[in-house]
Amino acid sequence: MSVRILDPGPLAVIEDLGRPGLADIGVSPSGALDRGALRLGNRLLGNDEGCAGIEILLGGFAARFEAPAWFAVTGALGVLELDGRPVDPHDAVSAEAGTTLRIGLPVSGVRSYLTVRGGVDVPRSLGSRSADVLSALGPGRLQAGDVVPVGEHPAVPVPLLDFVPVAPLPEGVVEVRAHRGPRADWFLPSAIEAFYGREWELSAEGNRVGARLDPVRVPAHRAGAEPRPSPALERAILSELPSEAMITGAVQVSPDGRPTVLLADHPVTGGYPVIAVVTDASLDLFAQLRPGQRVAFRHA
Repeated sequence: MSVRILDPGPLAVIEDLGRPGLADIGVSPSGALDRGALRLGNRLLGNDEGCAGIEILLGGFAARFEAPAWFAVTGALGVLELDGRPVDPHDAVSAEAGTTLRIGLPVSGVRSYLTVRGGVDVPRSLGSRSADVLSALGPGRLQAGDVVPVGEHPAVPVPLLDFVPVAPLPEGVVEVRAHRGPRADWFLPSAIEAFYGREWELSAEGNRVGARLDPVRVPAHRAGAEPRPSPALERAILSELPSEAMITGAVQVSPDGRPTVLLADHPVTGGYPVIAVVTDASLDLFAQLRPGQRVAFRHA
């Protein structure tokens, strides 16, 4: 059983639940950014929830099933078609050999997850099948013509489900819980207050390594004047910080005063002070935020 990639779209990578616990040898955890979506897809098919699937950024994806298969598409919502026939997301779907699945541009969220019964069966690197875009560990980004192998079907049958309740993806301002960071004392009290009290916009510069955030521009008081950015997060300690260990969810503040939330493929060390750490329960939200969408941090 295999799936042939016809069009990977902007970015399609193989991801499972990652390789945590290897920071001491310089390896980031990697894995699916929306872990809940990957787990759901696997559960719909009777797979172990940690089986690898394909993470697809912004649709534009097409693949052909080379043998009869069961699959599910979870995460971002957009048009799904199997040989031109609409299919539902968050559902186990049967595909005949030779049929083509197309995943369109999402109307909600940005990352879709294609799971196949049996799981994607590429070789493991350090215990995981995940692609790490920063270190180039694991399988590379998928290209047109690639053939993705699929493992043997699990012993359990495909679950019989009429309806799977799935919470809608967040729209508008998204509230994110974050603990006070280990270097919060490097910032002025006004900066801590601003971090938790201000809204931030997701920058288009973000990727699987980190989500870059911009201050929301505030309206000008003078007619015809351009909106101006909010003040940056000012530091109380201006000396250089020696590189130290980083974890997923750490919110680093660069010298320009802009925060970046480190995501699954982050470097394991960094030299910018960490003002806060996003809770594990909030991390999946960053997988589906769209550029320009606003984030409000709240004390965990």
